[in-house]
Amino acid sequence: MVPAQMLAEVESDEDTEDHQRDNLLDYLELDGREAIGAQAVGRHLKAVLKEGDGPTDQDDLPQRLVTEAEMAVPGEGHEDVGDDEQNDGPHDILGCGKVARGSVASTMTALNENLEQLEDAIAGACRNAGRARAEVELMAVSKTYPAATIAEAAALGLSLFGENRVQEFALKSPDLTVLRSPATNEGCPILSAPFAERVGEHNPQPARFRVHLIGHLQSNKALRAVELFDGIDSVDSLRLAERLNEAAGKCGKRLPILIEVKLSPEETKAGLDPESADAARLLERLPDLGNLETRGLMTIAPWGVPEAETRACFRALRGWRERWTKEHPRLALDVLSMGMSGDFAVAIEEGATRIRIGTALFGKRGPYTGPA
Repeated sequence: MVPAQMLAEVESDEDTEDHQRDNLLDYLELDGREAIGAQAVGRHLKAVLKEGDGPTDQDDLPQRLVTEAEMAVPGEGHEDVGDDEQNDGPHDILGCGKVARGSVASTMTALNENLEQLEDAIAGACRNAGRARAEVELMAVSKTYPAATIAEAAALGLSLFGENRVQEFALKSPDLTVLRSPATNEGCPILSAPFAERVGEHNPQPARFRVHLIGHLQSNKALRAVELFDGIDSVDSLRLAERLNEAAGKCGKRLPILIEVKLSPEETKAGLDPESADAARLLERLPDLGNLETRGLMTIAPWGVPEAETRACFRALRGWRERWTKEHPRLALDVLSMGMSGDFAVAIEEGATRIRIGTALFGKRGPYTGPA
């Protein structure tokens, strides 16, 4: 419960020039809401005020995070979560020993149900294609969702996430420091939930938590992208590749990349024309960019077309992979990242080794209105 006197204090202190709309009242969805009761919440709300840890995307803060008359507030000592939930959830990551009933616990349940259904569908598509489930990697596309949602998904065993924008993830990244730390990535229980065992039976050890950029990247943001991400899946020019190579050298890391291939006539789609001279130059040069580790190809199928066209797009990417592997033996192009919530089954049938799922996992998202 949020006390009336505390709400008044928050309202008086909020910055009226907040263009990001990420202030505390928006975060708790209290802007314009009538205060409920006058019971004090003590150190929890004060901690939020002190830390200023509002979300990165207010327009996409799921309504399910707020109950009718009570809401979770980050802090310590929440009283309504069982011991198993404390030890097998995002509470330790977010600094909350426990959390209020009907908030994170309910979102974890909904996310778990979505993940169970999704995993059943992926397994079914693999069986239909005569492939092993272990051949297909699931990337959770978390764009527009806050760090808390990523932590919830990680608690269920997901370890690979995709983000679209450098600036958006820059705001989330500090809240994911624990997940990305070496100690966590070497086998923290947060990444070895029971569901992870089902998804990754081929790998008994929890996978390392990783976040890749899957959206278009401007070359002038290469350094910041290399600092933030564990991989760039949208390399579409030699210039960008050279910038990333230089940035990776400065950061002392070897950066995994995918080449984004444009196989759709839509003008809004990014990617490299596989028949262009630019593609030829990039493929010739990549083996000499020692700070980059080329791992494969990525594409996005056209929207709203018959299945036959979608299938042709995925089949074409596989064809280019086979051709380029022969022509450029110094490149490893094992990854085929293709297929999303609406077409991943077709992608699996056509050879996808990585599928990128957002809506089917996290639910429908609203339009992004945050930083570019």
